[in-house]
Amino acid sequence: MKFGISTYCLCQKMYARQMNVLDVIQWISDQGAEHVEIVPAGFELENDEKLVDAIKQKADDLKLDISNYAITANFVSGDEQACEDEIQRVMKHVDIANRLGVKLMRHDVAFREPDETSEAFFISDLPRMSAACGRIADYAANYGITTSVENHGTYIQASERVERLIQSVNRPNFKTTLDIANFLCVGEDPVDACKRNIPYASMIHAKDFYVRPSGFNPGEGWWEMGNGSYLRGAIFGNGDINIREVLRLVQLSGYDSYLSLEFEGMEDCLTGTRIGLDNLRRIWSEVLPITQ
Repeated sequence: MKFGISTYCLCQKMYARQMNVLDVIQWISDQGAEHVEIVPAGFELENDEKLVDAIKQKADDLKLDISNYAITANFVSGDEQACEDEIQRVMKHVDIANRLGVKLMRHDVAFREPDETSEAFFISDLPRMSAACGRIADYAANYGITTSVENHGTYIQASERVERLIQSVNRPNFKTTLDIANFLCVGEDPVDACKRNIPYASMIHAKDFYVRPSGFNPGEGWWEMGNGSYLRGAIFGNGDINIREVLRLVQLSGYDSYLSLEFEGMEDCLTGTRIGLDNLRRIWSEVLPITQ
């Protein structure tokens, strides 16, 4: 298992122009991480081959794996031509992933407004989503890259929908970037949902949330889910998710690739990320003897 950090954790610093992505990669290496996940938030890689090459060179110099490249996408917005344009755009990002030297790439699949996330919409959209993901996976296969969908964005977030999409695409190199916390956003228990999706995981995001029940609005910094409960990002290991049981499931599954820390809390992102990585390593080692 390799423990690392997503550049997304430090996007606050990049948006504020207090750090650039190369500074972030250096900082991640300084924390003893074994890999970095590249997420263009606070910087852009489209039409910037110089920055792509600089990122790869920086990681090579630090002997830091670039584990995954993650971008946004939406194949259900607009007509068929809009979908085709989006497929072509994502394929260009596959080229970027290859230039970075990664073998894993996450692209989003679909977002809809809250009143358009019903089962009827999903059934109607599934053929278009499946076809788009299949074409991109086939293109990525030329580079030996595995593409994936993440469980986020409400519409394609429940473990059952993630599973149905993967089965519909039916490509050996199309899997899921499994975020262990995001299932809470659609009211699923992370332990049960991870158990369902872990067989399809090509990448795992380690993240934590605080959870408060419906009717107990804690105020600023929290957001309300569709089921009325409230969430707030937490330092990994500080929140309300049964982290130990989730990591036990990961160990028992045989998954042995990259664990990528994500931090979305209100604390300073450098502090939250550093503590989170320390907790991830520690809790993983504490869980390990139980599974042997």
